[in-house]
Formats: sequence, C-alpha cells, structure tokens
Amino acid sequence: MDYNKFFDAALDLLHDERRYRVFADLERIAGRFPHAVWHTPRGQRDVVMWCSNDYLGMGQHPKVVGAMVETATRTGTGAGGTRNIAGNNHALIQLEHELADLHGKEAALVFTSGYVSNQTGISTLAKLIPNCLILSDALNHNSMIEGIRQSGCERIVFRHNDIAHLEDLLRTHQGRPILIACESLYSMDGDIAPLSRICDLAERYGALTYVDEVHAVGMYGPRGAGIAERDGAMHRIDLVEGTLAKAFGCLGGYIAGKANVIDAIRSHAPGFIFTTALPPAVCSAATAAIRHLKTSSWERDRQQDRAARVKSILIAAGIPVMSSDTHIVPVFVGDPELCKKASDLLLEEHGIYIQPINYPTVAKGTERLRITPTPYHDDALIDQLADALLSVWESLGIQLNAKSLAAE
Repeated sequence: MDYNKFFDAALDLLHDERRYRVFADLERIAGRFPHAVWHTPRGQRDVVMWCSNDYLGMGQHPKVVGAMVETATRTGTGAGGTRNIAGNNHALIQLEHELADLHGKEAALVFTSGYVSNQTGISTLAKLIPNCLILSDALNHNSMIEGIRQSGCERIVFRHNDIAHLEDLLRTHQGRPILIACESLYSMDGDIAPLSRICDLAERYGALTYVDEVHAVGMYGPRGAGIAERDGAMHRIDLVEGTLAKAFGCLGGYIAGKANVIDAIRSHAPGFIFTTALPPAVCSAATAAIRHLKTSSWERDRQQDRAARVKSILIAAGIPVMSSDTHIVPVFVGDPELCKKASDLLLEEHGIYIQPINYPTVAKGTERLRITPTPYHDDALIDQLADALLSVWESLGIQLNAKSLAAE
C-alpha cells in the first residue's frame, strides 16, 4: 500500500484550487511593533504587520511582559501537567477570578486556546442538556461548528444575524431545551450581532445563550468586556466565551457564566480534563493585560481612530473596502489566485505583511485581504499602505471602486 499517494493527492488538490497556504517566517520585536523581521532565503528584511490579531499591541506591553518574566523566574516555565493531576497553579486561579469579574459572572474556566474553549465548551454544555436543540448562526467560527457537531445534538442553522428567522425557529420548537450560539463580532466581515434582540428572543422562548466574544474582548465596552458590555446585554447572556490570544496579547481561551454551569463543564469536558494547563507565566501575563485594559481606554480609543483613518484613506483611494462598523478592515478581492498574488506583492515589493483570506475561512468568490490596524500604526504607515495597495491593484489589474478620490 502506497500511503504517500493519499497525502500527495490531498496537497495537489489544495494547489489546484489555489488554497495551499504558505506562512512567512516572521519575528516580532517587542518595542518595535507593528514592525517585524521577515526571515527569507535571501536574508532578513524589515516588514510592517497589518493583519495581526494582537489588536492592541498588548503582546509587547511592559506590564504584560514584566508579569510573564517575573512569574517564569519565580515558578518556572511549565504547569506540571493537567489540572486534574498537577492541581491548579495559583496564577491560573487569579486569572479565572479576573475573567469572571470582567464579564460580571460567577465563575470562569480557562482552556488552552479559544478554539478548545468553543469546541469542548459547546459540546459538553449541550450534552448535559437532554434533547437539546442548537440554533447556530450561519457564520459561526469553525471551532463553534466543531463543538456543535461533537455534541451529537440536533442543530439548525439560522441565517446570519436574521432575527426573524431565529424567532421562527424558536417558535416552531418552543417547549424544547434550546441553545442559541452566535458570535458578538464576526471577524471576517467585521459586523456585529444584535445581542439585545437575541436576548429578547431567548427570554421570550426560554432558550439559553452562548456568545463568542473572541474578537471583541479587550476591544469594546468601558472595561473591555466586549460587545455585550458595550450594548448593556452582559447580564442577559448565559455563557460568554473569549480568548486571551488577541486583544489581551497572550494565549488561551475561556468561558464564563453561572458557577454551577461552569463547574458542570469543568467536571465533564474532555478538552479540559485531559490536557495540560496553561503555564503560570502565561496566566500572569494575561491577568496583567486584562487588569490594564479594565482601566485604560487609550488603547481602544486609539485603535478605533486608526481603523477609521485606514478605512477613510483606502475608500478615498478607490480600494474596495467591505462595509464594517468595527476594527476589522476587509478589502475585497474575490479571487483566490489574485488574493495570494496581492499578498505576495505587498510583502516582496512593499514590505507589508497581509495574509490572504481564502476558502474555507470565507466563501468562495469572497476572498479578501483582512487588515487590522493597531494603536501603533501611525499616519505615515497608513499612507504607505494605501500607496502599496494602489500599486498592487494596478500591477494585477484589479478593478478599483468607480467613485474614487485621490488619497490624501
């Protein structure tokens, strides 16, 4: 049996569909973000990061780096095993208390990643509810879809952010245990869920709510708790899921909710029970980031200012920016090969790193470049980005928006 042919065929299919992914060898330098070093076969080059999910640059913040170094020096690098075997390291307990406070919930539970917290959190929660029906937004993240699939529960997909469709489904299945699963901010389009209206329906029809705030925690609300906090809906949501790896600049994922719900998931979730805990140093760094962003709004305000400027400059230049009311700036390309070529030209000729977003992350025909400005992208870098995109669009013959103005 020639097993290699199966793997070669799988790779050939990706190449044929122009979906084979290549990752740049990048080295971020604390204190210089968003600048990074690109390691190439021809040597090192300085590049500017324009697609990092370290939205606020907290991965280099002195408080965060200092907390990590201090804890690693004092306690060592690893957690020593799973929490079931090695116990809870104290920094992890402090982090969970900080997260519960952030979201105004009774308890929180930390996982090794945001993906795992969704995958194991949703599947475990739904399995604990007899005859549970899951109503899932059509654009939910793969981690949520996998969690729903692994639950073994019946699932119905409602049209993206379509409240009328959601209510029709709730009305049809009224009287049955129902879990509504959605995101607060959808990272590829940058649009926001109508959380208050979803909560209205959940309360009216007796459903539970599970909201993924991964791309919103740290970014929105007076203390950075996310869209639910900004919209005054936090207390109405049963289970909140988030990440420590984006706006908080660290690693890990979590869920927060009522103490008995969190304890039930903790006691039954394989993705929690059978995996090594986050190291104390990572936990301390994340706690420092959360505490800082609870009281500092400078990073959020500056990031929103930068995102607004990027949108205005690119739109004025005729670059096809997709509509977004958030910090996500998607630029439409619509072709996987052109999207990859545009990304390559930006990196090789202009020293700008923006990874192409192709299927299956987005639907075929909606390929794009996903730009995420940070507080540290100044006016000069934004102008350079606009000039580079115009040059690449011209080189590849990609159409600009018809009503374009000269970029200032």
